[in-house]
Amino acid sequence: MEELQKITSRDNNRLIGARRIRDGHGTGKMFVEGKRLSAEALRSGIEVSECFVSERFVDSHENVALIRSALEASRYTFELPDRVFNSIAATENTQGIVMIAERPVNYLHSIVANLSSEGMLPIVLLLDQVNNPSNLGAVLRTAEAAGASGIIVTKNSTDPFSAKSLRASMGAAFRIPVWHDASLESAIIWARGHSLIPTATVAGSARSYFELDWKQPRLLIFGSEAHGLRDEILSKADERIHIPMENSVESLNLAVAAGIILFEAKRQFC
Repeated sequence: MEELQKITSRDNNRLIGARRIRDGHGTGKMFVEGKRLSAEALRSGIEVSECFVSERFVDSHENVALIRSALEASRYTFELPDRVFNSIAATENTQGIVMIAERPVNYLHSIVANLSSEGMLPIVLLLDQVNNPSNLGAVLRTAEAAGASGIIVTKNSTDPFSAKSLRASMGAAFRIPVWHDASLESAIIWARGHSLIPTATVAGSARSYFELDWKQPRLLIFGSEAHGLRDEILSKADERIHIPMENSVESLNLAVAAGIILFEAKRQFC
């Protein structure tokens, strides 16, 4: 295997840059940590600019294939002493590999292509002011599993490409197209322009999600678990739906609610 370049100081400029991206200050970049997520990034064709591995990671025979793949895909691959690697890790029990990758682009083109693709659900999710990165990542994972065409995330939401969101998405963020930091007005105009029916999920609304025809293209709208949907959004929705629950249950986890509705849509669509 090709010998890896070495970095021995935590004050190296590349490591300073990696920490900035880890902390959300790197425009257009993603901080990808862990064996499984790194493998998913490579499998998904994500462009990797830098890869950092710890000495312990290099010494393990089971990581040889992943290191070779990283060397082929990344512009630069560096080996770091364990103590130096720990200075860039985002997790306490790090697995010893971090990739700095480019965020996916051409998301609108990809969403439109998915809407007309055979087998894809003609549904785009609009997530409004969702601030929990783990919830957001889980919704992306659920949406990909159900075959949704894409995700729109409004302004004042958490970053779907943050380190925490990426881990929760289990690689879905690399593949399902995400329009991030969208204005509500732009998202609604775009959706109507592509014949999507704005459909809001609201506790206590008159109609159950079972009653809808999910073969029709829809913009499926969710708010945050803490605050629900704003009146501004509800006023723009053509239809409102709810998930029937027992009276003692106030709400569901966002990813669970999205999964319930999306898989009913998938059942009807298939």
